[in-house]
Amino acid sequence: MSDEKDPQKAALVKAVLASLDDATALSRMKTLGFWPVHEPVPGDPPGEIVERAELDAELATLVKIASDGEKPEKALQRERIRRWKESRERRKAKKAERIAEAKQRADAWRAQRAERLVYAGLGVSAGLHDVESDVATLEACGLPIWRDARDVASALGISIAKLRWLTFHRRGATLVHYHRYGIPKKTGGIRAISAPKPALAEAQQNVQSLVLQRIAPSDEAHGFVRERSVVSNARPHVGRAVVVNLDLRDFFPTISFRRVKGLFAKLGYSEQVATVLALLCTEPPRVPAELDGQRYHVALGARVLPQGACTSPAITNLICRRLDARLRGIARALGFTYTRYADDLTFSGDDPTKLASLFGMVRKVIASEGFAEHEGKTRVMRRGARQEVTGVVVNRAVRLPRDEKRALRALLYNCARFGMESQNRDGRPSFASYLRGRVAWAVMVEPALGPRLFPALERALEGRRSDL
Repeated sequence: MSDEKDPQKAALVKAVLASLDDATALSRMKTLGFWPVHEPVPGDPPGEIVERAELDAELATLVKIASDGEKPEKALQRERIRRWKESRERRKAKKAERIAEAKQRADAWRAQRAERLVYAGLGVSAGLHDVESDVATLEACGLPIWRDARDVASALGISIAKLRWLTFHRRGATLVHYHRYGIPKKTGGIRAISAPKPALAEAQQNVQSLVLQRIAPSDEAHGFVRERSVVSNARPHVGRAVVVNLDLRDFFPTISFRRVKGLFAKLGYSEQVATVLALLCTEPPRVPAELDGQRYHVALGARVLPQGACTSPAITNLICRRLDARLRGIARALGFTYTRYADDLTFSGDDPTKLASLFGMVRKVIASEGFAEHEGKTRVMRRGARQEVTGVVVNRAVRLPRDEKRALRALLYNCARFGMESQNRDGRPSFASYLRGRVAWAVMVEPALGPRLFPALERALEGRRSDL
């Protein structure tokens, strides 16, 4: 039976040990084989020595206080004060440690923000952790290899901080990167224009040249495409029995941030890069508001393509490539020709009996692609009446409308006779540039007008009268 189970034996052992001094106990243990003969007794652990010294010092202090005849209450008060001071110093040290740790975390966060984009705003930050781009697809398209926001910032010649400033999404912002104004539409109403400010405009121009211009639009797209114009858009429809024009409602506002991000992702870019590029190219419609004396620009909805950014037309052309392919297939199946100039869709053919089928299938495709027809602008023009495509007559050849030519000739004549200021009824700031633009447009559509219109323009600018 062990000592633990025999209380009497355990008590006897303790009594014997208590009656022996350390040297006698060690000698007996060596004799009985419980301790090596030539091995000394180990010293006390260092921590125990320190603790014992502190206790001895505290005991000496208490003995001295007692020997001085100090009252116990006063001694207890002094001890409380001492311990309170020690506690205060410990709290002070802990606070300093917490402040140092917080500063270290803040410095690490600032360093991380200087190198990475981890948050871009509420509702637009999903997928920023993904920095895997499809290098093979990008190389096949001839696009720059960008994997994350650092690559984009470097290519645009700006810092990560400036890129974050240009792209961060806020529903209520005190500062925005667009000038907003309205211009009257030909059909009535006001067209909202969002013109980017210089810093954003430069970034968008770089995105346009480095990415968007390297992807060819469909053959049917003629708006905002180099070496294509309203003339190239109208030419395929010359001399057809019937010409149909359809207009897409709210074309740019229909293209949302999500669709733009999807476009860049489809080109091969990682979600982080696609998000950054989409934020650079989109902006929500906003209205000014004031709260507590502070002026805010409050978002009215989701981010969309702004009308006024140089990137918006190219993005719409790329997003509409599938729309163009589907409408081209329908047109060919029914014996029609199809072209698109921005939001203007034109079909022409020689069999008017197939118009019902054309309209039915085209409207289904438009709706399935996320667009809506502006029904008030839909026109069917037959051979017996004037057929126009984006402002150009196409009955027998590409021509300027007769009334427009007459109006231009009359304007140039009156400028030469009465002076340009008398004809600037709309108060245009540069009426001479306006005249040059109208003449250039007319000659582009109908080159045969050049020999008459250019001399008339010179006389108008000089204020000299001559028969036209």
